[in-house]
Amino acid sequence: MDVKSILVVGDSLSKGVIFDSIKKRYCFAKDGFVSAMQKLLIPKIYNTAKFGATIAYGETLLVPKMRELEPEVVLIEFGGNDCDFDWEAIAKNPFLDHQPKTGYAEFVRRLTEMVVQVQEFGKTPLLMTLPPLNAPGYFNWFTGGDAEKGASILKWLGDVTRIYWWHERYSCAIERVARQTGASLIDVRSEFLTQEDFREYLCVDGIHPNHEGHHLIAGSIREFIQNKQASDLLVPEICLA
Repeated sequence: MDVKSILVVGDSLSKGVIFDSIKKRYCFAKDGFVSAMQKLLIPKIYNTAKFGATIAYGETLLVPKMRELEPEVVLIEFGGNDCDFDWEAIAKNPFLDHQPKTGYAEFVRRLTEMVVQVQEFGKTPLLMTLPPLNAPGYFNWFTGGDAEKGASILKWLGDVTRIYWWHERYSCAIERVARQTGASLIDVRSEFLTQEDFREYLCVDGIHPNHEGHHLIAGSIREFIQNKQASDLLVPEICLA
């Protein structure tokens, strides 16, 4: 597959952020999936991914970066932060109407607009489903093991498993946008869920893939490349339903 340049627009997943349990801090993995993509395709990769970014960040820089860098393929990877909530605010007052960082309808709209913008530039949009999260692990992470804080959040949340299906809804939205726009899609979520225990491929925070998790994503990319003809990947189409 002869792809000369790829623009990556995303969050900490594309940035290769993992939690180092020994150093007790977040760091950048040298073997993140974007690095693996570069080894597979040998293109020039412009990685603009940012820790903590939401799709609003990506939409702001997309067009300027396409004009500046003129990539052939644009990988758009968002959703993990967009569907997240301000857990501190929820803990302080669980009886208010709390909203995610990016509402579901807004996320679908922004992602669709970004894909169409890429297509209108004559470039190829590439989307990714979200790796699953470990809901209990993530809950323990953002509550810090504080029983009182956890109990307060549960007054609003209801059940810890709600975190998982809410997160999954955004992953399903990415699939929906890919179908409606004709964008190519790499299904990394399925790769995790076919493992005996996908939690082994996540960091202690329950949400960021660890080294092994990035290897799984790289495997999904490898399979995608093997099953996709270059001519198919590099012919963008607009087919909004």
